Amino acid sequence: MTLHTLWLFIGAVFLVSATPGPNMLHVMASSVELGVKRTFAVMAGCLLGLLTLLAASAVGLSALLHALPGMFTVLRVLGAGYLLYIAVKTWRAPVAADEDGAAPVIRPEISPLRLLRRGYTISISNPKAIVFAAAFLPQFVDPARPQLPQFALLVAVFTVIEGFWYTMYALGGRALARHLVRARVKRIFNRVTGGLFAGFGLSLLAFRAA
Repeated sequence: MTLHTLWLFIGAVFLVSATPGPNMLHVMASSVELGVKRTFAVMAGCLLGLLTLLAASAVGLSALLHALPGMFTVLRVLGAGYLLYIAVKTWRAPVAADEDGAAPVIRPEISPLRLLRRGYTISISNPKAIVFAAAFLPQFVDPARPQLPQFALLVAVFTVIEGFWYTMYALGGRALARHLVRARVKRIFNRVTGGLFAGFGLSLLAFRAA
């Protein structure tokens, strides 16, 4: 892999990762509810899920899904079902603001492990990422050179850039939280967020691997 190719990959991933998706939306919504510091556990879960999908693609799971379309359909339906579950849960989330108009109350009962698990589940619920990785990453790999180090470098770069955008969305969510102290506004935010999760879930249901 040449330096020019690596820079092309960095630019492409920077734009791809910036695009809002279930992970970014979940990070932003978590930051609104919990604050940036506690959202790091969510971000770690999302990154771990991303690494799982990239690793699955690297070991040939994408080819298996193409060979067994029924398996992809099962994963797609399960992933869509989970996103729709999150959509309903977010839409119906209880709303309360502090009496003095401060930021929304943080719920300390949610453990970091549970937040990490939630982020991980959101991340791996999208089997489209396996197909995308299988089509995207090999374009930047030089077949004349050892492929494993190249894939490792690409995955590392992808993870760093994805983590950067998670942080940006978390900071944006916390800034947005200042405007959500009124119950009516927070309820609207929850329903918009739930609607977007539903849209992601329905999009996944409609997706067909080529």
